[in-house]
Parts: sequence; structure tokens; C-alpha cells
Amino acid sequence: MEIGKLGLWSILDPLSAADSAAFARKVEQLGYSAMWIPEAVGREPFAHAGYLAANTERLIIATGIANIWARDPMTMMAGARTLAELSAGRFLLGIGVSHEPLVRVRGREFTKPYSYMRDYLPRMKSALYMAAKPKEEPPIVIAALHPKMLALAAEQTHGTHTYFVPPEHTARARAAIGPKPWICAEQAVMLETDPGIARDAARNYMKTYTRLPNYANMLKALGFTDADFAGGGSDRLVDAVVAWGNEEQIRERIAAHHRAGATHVCILPLRADKKPQPDQRTMEALAPGR
Repeated sequence: MEIGKLGLWSILDPLSAADSAAFARKVEQLGYSAMWIPEAVGREPFAHAGYLAANTERLIIATGIANIWARDPMTMMAGARTLAELSAGRFLLGIGVSHEPLVRVRGREFTKPYSYMRDYLPRMKSALYMAAKPKEEPPIVIAALHPKMLALAAEQTHGTHTYFVPPEHTARARAAIGPKPWICAEQAVMLETDPGIARDAARNYMKTYTRLPNYANMLKALGFTDADFAGGGSDRLVDAVVAWGNEEQIRERIAAHHRAGATHVCILPLRADKKPQPDQRTMEALAPGR
């Protein structure tokens, strides 16, 4: 699989199924190489990925991420192989340990997530599968932010899918895992030049994530302090996580990830009016080749 340089990350749960398919076709028409869909408490991502793949022709559909606590290793790999076959090689499996609140809501205990992932991977990759196989095994990436999980991603999979990260994290990840593994970095973007409007909307998006230890600890390792997390986030923290401004400024942030070692950057187009739908104006402005 050629993952391409620029993709799009989006929560499509606010859209109807038909509208999500139309959106995927629009992403494909604009030239983005991949569309990443998450798993939280909305649509089941494997079922949705199959529907999106059936309604597109070239677009790679990637999970960003599928929760390993939600499926046993055999089920996870069977889903990925099925989608790889049905889409003619256009499915990328992103998996991760998620976060404690999203694991406990499933009735599971969030214990030793690194060890769980370390044991899960070999069982997944060696799982019995007796259906017609895809021409190629689907690529696998791990959601990894910290050194041990990054090392595991590099050793056992195609690489990592990182989220909520500035280019400084991409540079550290590349230095840690070497030149070959993929780094597929998500970057939230907002086509808004008014600092007050942009930062207010960015804080609205960030408030869920800054309370999660994985993200907070990653950002603190980059030099941010408890003071940066007070009051919804300092301007410095907001500006590091969300690239806002004009088209040129946002393109420069994407380029900064690539210079830092990203294989692929998937943009999350936020709306300045805080509505949950992806901002199609932004994705059109930043479309590859435009």
C-alpha cells in the first residue's frame, strides 16, 4: 500500500450514513489519499469502513483507531482481512489501547495497556483465518505516543498513528523509531484568522483530550506545564495542538510534520463555529495539488 502524503481524519457520526458516503466521495475527489475514522461510542468502525469503501473507488479507509479491548485478536484480524479483500487493498488497520474511560464504559478493566498490546499483536497476526485471503495483508499501525509503545509499533507493525501531536512530537518519534516505520500524524486545522475566535473553538475541541493522561503526559514531555493546561489551555498549548490561520499558515504546519519525519499527515478540519461536522471549506482549500 502507498499511504500517500496527505489524508483526512474525521468523526462522521453526526452525519447520516448516506451523507457520510457522500463525504467520503468528496474526500476522494479532492485527492486525499486516505480517510481515517475513529472508534469511541458511535458507529462500529469496521461496518462503517466497509460501507465507505463500497461507496468509493480509490480512497484508503483507515481506522484511527480500533479499540483492542473491544475485540479479541482473531476478530480484529478477521475484520481487517475481510475489509482488505472487499476493498481490493484499500483498508489500513489502526489499533490502540484507547483510554480508561472508553474502556470502562465497555465493562473492561484498563490494566497494563502496554503489556496487553504487546501480547495482543502476535496473537492477532497469527490468528486462524479460513476465508479467501486478500492479495496482501492489510497494513497495521499502532496509536503510540510514548517511547515503549512507539518501539513496539516500529518492531511489530508498519508504524504508528499519532493524534493530538505537534511537529515536535513527530520529530521525537522519528528519532526514536528510525527511518523506515510509518508515522501517520493527525493534525487539527482551522481556517480562521481571528485569534480569539480560533482559540475559543480550538479550546472547545481540546477540552476532552487535555483531561486524558496519555495526551497530557505526552505534551508535558515536550515542555508544557500544569499551568499550560489551566483555563482550557494556554495560548501556547492551543497553538501547538491546533493549526489555525490562513491557508498558507496551515500548509506550513503540515509541512513541518513532514520535515520532522511524518510519512503521512491526516488533517482534522475543525469549524470555527464549533459545530461537530468537518469543515468542507477547509478540506477544499487544503486539498492535495491545489
